[in-house]
Amino acid sequence: MYMGLFGSESKFESSVKQIPYPQEAVYRNISDLRNLEKVQDRVPEDKVNDFKYDEDTVSLNVAPVGELKLRICEREEPKCVKFETVQSPVPFNVWIQVLPVDENNSKMKVTVKAELNPFIKGMLEKPLQDGVEKIAEALAQIQYT
Repeated sequence: MYMGLFGSESKFESSVKQIPYPQEAVYRNISDLRNLEKVQDRVPEDKVNDFKYDEDTVSLNVAPVGELKLRICEREEPKCVKFETVQSPVPFNVWIQVLPVDENNSKMKVTVKAELNPFIKGMLEKPLQDGVEKIAEALAQIQYT
């Protein structure tokens, strides 16, 4: 049996980001992908192009990964939005969790889980961790009004 060829679940988590908006406002914005319009100007054009989205899906071409398409697969109001890959070189899931701090503030964490074999994990571990952190940072800077 070739144990090294089989993937194991790898998890990448962002640091917890403080957001100066109520949990409900944050959830309402992240659960409708049309609100990505608010962060579109923060997407690095040298790394991402063909950035398209509607209420439930987002697609983009990421250098050097290629075409990615994600779809919301579960909404757990007001605390979590889960995504699954529709098109990706490596299938993965994304969770965006939002928890209240008080009535006017919340905190957020982004988690990515993927089945990666040891070889692929070695190549993707740092870029994936960096990407998860950058997504969380961008989401923390949005005005959730």
